[in-house]
Amino acid sequence: MTTTLLWFRRDLRLSDNPALRAALKDANHLIPLYIHAPDEEAPWQPGGASHWWLHHSLGALDESLRKRGSKLLIAQGDSLAILKRITEQAKVNRICWNRLPEPANQRRDQNLRETLTRLGIEVEEHEANRLIEGAPLMTGGGTPYRVFTPFWKAMQTHGFPQDRPTGAPKILPSPPGKIATSSLDSLKLLPNIGWDQGFYEAWKPGEAGAQRRFKQFLQKAIEDYPEWRDRPDLLGTSRLSPHLHFGEIGPRQLLQGIAAHRDEVSGRRGRGSDGTEWLRQLAWREFAAYLLEHFPDTDQAPYDSRFRDFPWRDRAQAQEQLERWQKGQTGIPIVDAGMRELWHTGWMHNRVRMIVASLLTKNLGLHWLEGARWFWDTLVDADLANNGMGWQWCAGCGADAAPYFRIFNPLRQGERFDPHGEYIRYWVPEIAGLPDRKLNTPWETEKKLLSGAGIRLGKDYPMPIVDLAATRKSALERWERIR
Repeated sequence: MTTTLLWFRRDLRLSDNPALRAALKDANHLIPLYIHAPDEEAPWQPGGASHWWLHHSLGALDESLRKRGSKLLIAQGDSLAILKRITEQAKVNRICWNRLPEPANQRRDQNLRETLTRLGIEVEEHEANRLIEGAPLMTGGGTPYRVFTPFWKAMQTHGFPQDRPTGAPKILPSPPGKIATSSLDSLKLLPNIGWDQGFYEAWKPGEAGAQRRFKQFLQKAIEDYPEWRDRPDLLGTSRLSPHLHFGEIGPRQLLQGIAAHRDEVSGRRGRGSDGTEWLRQLAWREFAAYLLEHFPDTDQAPYDSRFRDFPWRDRAQAQEQLERWQKGQTGIPIVDAGMRELWHTGWMHNRVRMIVASLLTKNLGLHWLEGARWFWDTLVDADLANNGMGWQWCAGCGADAAPYFRIFNPLRQGERFDPHGEYIRYWVPEIAGLPDRKLNTPWETEKKLLSGAGIRLGKDYPMPIVDLAATRKSALERWERIR
């Protein structure tokens, strides 16, 4: 009699789940288990927006399991103690899980493997959420890649998974007997104050929601992706990032979808993008996880060692400016639009993420970790590898980073990537009455136009918190000190 425990972590799906596929081999009983142990991920315990998503994703997973004759067991506390208790209680022969790339999870899992193996439990670890499996990619000199383009070329040379993704099993073995389980509500993942109402309008967590989102992207946006992906006013990106982070859809499924799309468009005349550019963006996610695994201290330290002594401004000196940035009250429309989108939906367009990050780290001179921590708590797609890489890239201190002296001009960025002002007008309605040519610079607008639009600067909409030209100069002076 074989009893297998399947430990769900951030692989909350039944289709194309390698650990599930392995767990089903010769299993008379299957125990699907989720352990809530956020302290084991310190110092980056999941934030509020991630908890919201997790609650609904676990609920969707449990519903899928119940349709197949099983259910999700939930426990909270020390992972090792819980696994030992259940394996002893249910006479578990084998435990299967999919690997996680974060340093804290890697350390914990190594300890778990060693301890459980000594206890006579067979432990299997699988890869569910990466495009590259097997031997790690290295440069010709045997060192990890630090620049994306050669990493991307190496990925293509290595090749992507060729096996077809497996579908969800139609029926699952039942768990053995009675095993103590907590309710989903007992995890208290949802907020006590209803700041999350906008999330329900924007998202449908769970495997079905991920599949639906991917299908919509393939049907409506992928062919225009190269032209639309930098436009926050258009639905030009997949918005799959939270689904990918929680493992509600896997890379083989995405590759299969891209391949099917290519077959569909190959015979068309004047066809659009075949999906290669979008696949390249998925490779950036792979690069982020790769970097964090090879440079595990960079979740808090800069890749570029020169920035260890960089003269960032003290938070106490800029507390008011930081809070206005967080609230979308900087007086710079494209920045405020992005920060309000983030608060309302738990997500922000990637182009706008770069704009708001540049303002915080260059014009305000604040440490990139101030922004990374705020994003970590407010993003539904908060991913340690991607969040850290993105912030370090914008701050100029990361691997393959934009040079520090590349300081985004938010006015030009708004004009270029929100050319008709639709994004700004939606998220910053108090200045919606301004004409396009003045929408990014309300403080430079003549009083007659402001009055006609019903705007009193400093009352209806704030003046800018910084002089962009002066703070750009200050940023370059700080750079000169370490260059």
